[in-house]
Amino acid sequence: VNDMGLECYMPPTDSSMYDYFYGTSEHHWMLWMEKLPQYAPKMDSKLGTILVPTLETVSNGFILDKLLKNGCHALCVGETGTGKTMTVTDKLTNHMEKEYKSIFITLSAQTSVNQLQDMMDAKLEKRRKGVYGPPSGSKFVVSVDDMNMPKREKYHAQPPIELLRQWMDHGGGDERK
Repeated sequence: VNDMGLECYMPPTDSSMYDYFYGTSEHHWMLWMEKLPQYAPKMDSKLGTILVPTLETVSNGFILDKLLKNGCHALCVGETGTGKTMTVTDKLTNHMEKEYKSIFITLSAQTSVNQLQDMMDAKLEKRRKGVYGPPSGSKFVVSVDDMNMPKREKYHAQPPIELLRQWMDHGGGDERK
């Protein structure tokens, strides 16, 4: 790297690479901790709604923001209780432009493909015959929690997940009727 003159493009080596991001306006590597906003909890907040900014929530929120604004799909994985749902919910409800409308879906072992399609269809607006979508001038962002939960069929298929995959691959689905 030094021989090629690329050392200015590499993050510092004094800690983990995951502790840094490249500040495009500053034109150098910065610690995520420098991006942490000042935190002052509201005294009237309910305990379950408080999200304390940490290195992980700030970096994951930043990456999620960039993916969503560029029309990319995002899959957040991790151990139970690590704040994935809270981070995504906070991002989608409090830190997105008004053009983005959020749909929150939680799957369970009993969720059928018909139930999932009904949940999705209920949020869509009819534009013309056979064409549905988000309200005019807006974009939907769908958050699916517990995606691994739908019960497997005899041949190990999970139809609700297949429907989600169809929506992602083709930008929508078909009417059942």
